[in-house]
Amino acid sequence: MKNLISLFDRNTILHLRLPFSFFLLPVFCFAISQTEAIDLYNTIIIFLALHFFIYPGSNIYNSYMDKDTKSIGGLKNPPPVTKNLYYVSIIFDLGGLLICLLISKWMLPMMALYILISKAYSWKGIRLKKYPVTGWLVVMLFQGGYTFLLVNMAATNRFDAGWFTLSNLMCMLIASLLIGGYYPLTQIYQHDEDSRRGDMTISFKLGIIGTFIFSGLIFLFACFTSWYYFTAYFDIRHFVIFMVCLAPVIVYFTFWLAKTLSDKAMADYKHAMQMTLISSCCLIICFSILLFINHA
Repeated sequence: MKNLISLFDRNTILHLRLPFSFFLLPVFCFAISQTEAIDLYNTIIIFLALHFFIYPGSNIYNSYMDKDTKSIGGLKNPPPVTKNLYYVSIIFDLGGLLICLLISKWMLPMMALYILISKAYSWKGIRLKKYPVTGWLVVMLFQGGYTFLLVNMAATNRFDAGWFTLSNLMCMLIASLLIGGYYPLTQIYQHDEDSRRGDMTISFKLGIIGTFIFSGLIFLFACFTSWYYFTAYFDIRHFVIFMVCLAPVIVYFTFWLAKTLSDKAMADYKHAMQMTLISSCCLIICFSILLFINHA
């Protein structure tokens, strides 16, 4: 027990980057907002599994593999990397999987697939992160659409093929596009660090201004897809709420782009985290409103 406790020193706890899980909360909120009925027990369990075990376990494993010395998502000054990070990542992964068994036997292999993909993204033997398009697609699909699937299936307690309706598939696409648009912006300040390791991320390949243009186009496509979905399955009010909540994100994105056009040094950690925080807060508010409307 003493040896187990000693694994969780201050540096290890910091590398879990628990607050960073907040930035992935919008997909969770979107998934539960698009349900007809919510199984509260399952919803709480999947929330705890993802945000307190699976995401931190993925974060700390990524830190162990990357051994970053400069700013990373959620840590401006990352502390030294030790072997403790590897062992703690296993503990958190196993904890998350065991919790998933409280939902359904089907949730265990589904979550295990998520963990394996997240490991393949960072593990040096495969290192999906070093492939610009493949790495981006994997993050987009698994942190977006696949996470929507996990949460919505758990919240509705439905794990059969009948879940794959057109509306749910469209929601998976919207979730993927939202992640796919914001993710390159989180890499925009890490070009030097990534290139030093040989990781040719999509942001590195696109360049700083190219990253802004690419992310803007993906966000535009996300808005168009959302318009089609909300007007087809609900009414125009839902889309208006979506766009009103996104307005601060669009304003900050434009402001940050203008500053970066004048000085590329503005494509830094501070602005990237501010962008991520604003977009996360706005989307959480948006989907919380939609949750209330759909279940009032």
